[in-house]
Amino acid sequence: MSPEQRELIRFDPIPGFVFVNDHVHFITEGTERVIFVHGIIFAHHDISDRVAEAYAMVSLFETGYANQNDIAWAFKVSARSLRRYQKRLETGGLAAIARPDGRPSGDQSKPSKSRQRDQTILRLKTKGFSNRAIAGKLGVDEKIVRKHLRCLGWTPSPAPSFAFVEQCPDSDIDGGSRQSDTPDPSEDSQTTGSDRDTKPMSQSFDLNPLDRSMDRLLAAMGLLEDATPLFAKCSSVPKAGVLLAIPALVASGLLSVAKRIYGTLGPAFYGLRTSLVAYILLSLLRIPRPENLKEYAPGDLGRIVGLDRMPEVKTLRRKLARLASLKGSRELGREMAKHRIRLRGRLLGFLYVDGHVRVYHGKRSIPKAFDPRKRLAVPATTDYWINDRTGDPLFVVTADANLHMTKMLVPVLEQVRELIGSDRRLTIVFDRGGWSPKLFSRLLAMHFDILTYRKGRTRRVNEKRFMLREARLDGRRVKYLLYDQAVRFLKGTLRLRQITRLLESGHQTPILTSRWDLRDIVIAYRMFERWRQENFFKYMREEFLIDALTDYDVEPDDPTRSVPNPARKEVDKQLRLARTKLIELQETYGSAMLKRNNPTTLAFTPAEKKIRQEITEVRGRIARLRACRKKTPAHIPLAEMQSAQQAVKLSTERKHLTNILKMVAYQIESDLVGQIRSFYARANDEGRTFIQTALQNTAAIEPANDELHVKLAPLSSPHRSKALAALCESLNKTHTQFPGTKLTMRFSVELNRDS
Repeated sequence: MSPEQRELIRFDPIPGFVFVNDHVHFITEGTERVIFVHGIIFAHHDISDRVAEAYAMVSLFETGYANQNDIAWAFKVSARSLRRYQKRLETGGLAAIARPDGRPSGDQSKPSKSRQRDQTILRLKTKGFSNRAIAGKLGVDEKIVRKHLRCLGWTPSPAPSFAFVEQCPDSDIDGGSRQSDTPDPSEDSQTTGSDRDTKPMSQSFDLNPLDRSMDRLLAAMGLLEDATPLFAKCSSVPKAGVLLAIPALVASGLLSVAKRIYGTLGPAFYGLRTSLVAYILLSLLRIPRPENLKEYAPGDLGRIVGLDRMPEVKTLRRKLARLASLKGSRELGREMAKHRIRLRGRLLGFLYVDGHVRVYHGKRSIPKAFDPRKRLAVPATTDYWINDRTGDPLFVVTADANLHMTKMLVPVLEQVRELIGSDRRLTIVFDRGGWSPKLFSRLLAMHFDILTYRKGRTRRVNEKRFMLREARLDGRRVKYLLYDQAVRFLKGTLRLRQITRLLESGHQTPILTSRWDLRDIVIAYRMFERWRQENFFKYMREEFLIDALTDYDVEPDDPTRSVPNPARKEVDKQLRLARTKLIELQETYGSAMLKRNNPTTLAFTPAEKKIRQEITEVRGRIARLRACRKKTPAHIPLAEMQSAQQAVKLSTERKHLTNILKMVAYQIESDLVGQIRSFYARANDEGRTFIQTALQNTAAIEPANDELHVKLAPLSSPHRSKALAALCESLNKTHTQFPGTKLTMRFSVELNRDS
């Protein structure tokens, strides 16, 4: 482009010149503004004259010279303001556009709606309500509340923080009193559950149990820690039979222990107590994962716990994540085990210890463990469970990096010793995974007796030496062919008792123990009853989904952990290949020698010489590999691995917490089974099936006179309904109050009119 052309098309912007569109523009010089339409003056005014400018903008729009957006952009106002000017001009003329700033004056003889709103806002604010809560109550925006408070000259004053709100049922929202639920620091941390029940309980603002909107508002305002259960009168509530588990849940001590450890979850509608009760009851209803709640109506489940809705998937997962973040699951497990020992200490003469492998199918690279079901080493996490002699769980420990039982028994039993004290001597029953004579000596030094299978080859006992033993143990008739003898290990320093059982097939099973005071049939019976723990694992895996992941979080692995040396693995691989090659060459050489016409000839053929040379080379390679293998350590620290930075393991806190809660649910179910043994003949065979049916049963709920009546529907047969009625009578004698209320629970069974 030539300089002349650039000069012709050059455009220097005029100061104060603004284009509205292709037809309209205006120029501002000093305080004067002139508006042009098609180059003709349309309006002329002073920029401080707001009325003239507003009239000019409305005129441009109404005459069609420009649209609202162009005018608003050019004059730097909002389109909403332009529409407001237009409406004022239509209704009141120019005088309406010139309305002064501030609130318009009116008749002061009677209060306006605005003044009534100001009084309401001021009254609620003085009672401690937040701006957000006041806006929600009045149905206005929070900005309006702030503006009105600013106009009223409100100045915030220091006020106490309220943990929850207490109110009499017949009072309104403005008359409610508040009371802090924060525990007194001087209070003993070991306060029992019964002592805590004497404290005044919070009550609800909501009069309708099926509409808890006010309590939810208070929780959002930070004034409520946990919603008070309110039960509605319902003639038929599905799955309300699960309320039969409440007395056992209260007796388990979970709520009081969790309150002492976790304290509170903060302001929430679903607080600590509600979350724990909901999770336990859902597990007993065979809804063991929050994701399964999508298949159920939250309103129906909420009536069971005295709420309008049961916490749903995201809410329950957030509560579990919050509890996991507090890192209190291990202390919770220890305290629950102590409480269980106080209740069932007589059943702890024999303790079963075994590891349960949870296979991991995700994309993370985590340590492997041997899965006995698949008979493969797969990515997994190992949990070690300790069960009493009836098979009920006592506590659980997650192994670090899938340590073998020989490594885990000592730390696990150290925790057991802390729980039971230093005086009591227990017998630990475990399988061949814990076989180690050196470990046996250490356990005996810790004042534990052992009972396990003998591992490895043993000398076969003559069948003529076996004696038939018969006894009645735990109400069952048992008989075994047994042979009792003493054996020694560790060069004769460790003397144990070996009891060998002879099966009908001729197979002999040797058992080792340090108990010399018990009969041989009792020792054999307790060893073979270890399958109760295996049955427990199967039951928990199928009914409570203990193998399911609770989260997808990972944490860095321990860099000092000892791992197999990859270099040693490679040497072992090369050594196996060399030995296989040597065997093949030797077979080939032997075949060549057998094919000779004259085997006594000393001269070798060229082919035989070549084979002999290859054999010599392979033997030399094997010798070098063996020397290299001897120098290479079998294990190295994880930090020396090339993939050490990517080494992770599954997060254990949340999984450990859910394992404890599911363990408590299983214990509750076991306690209910124990209560029906005296009046249900087939309790040993189908006791858990009966309890599952009762918990899934429909029931009528009726709160009346400080009591919560739960009337269950009859079961499928008269004898089952009678057993259920007897269970209700047994539970009524406990006089249990529903957690969070003063309502004493009363159970009964509706009479079957057809019978």
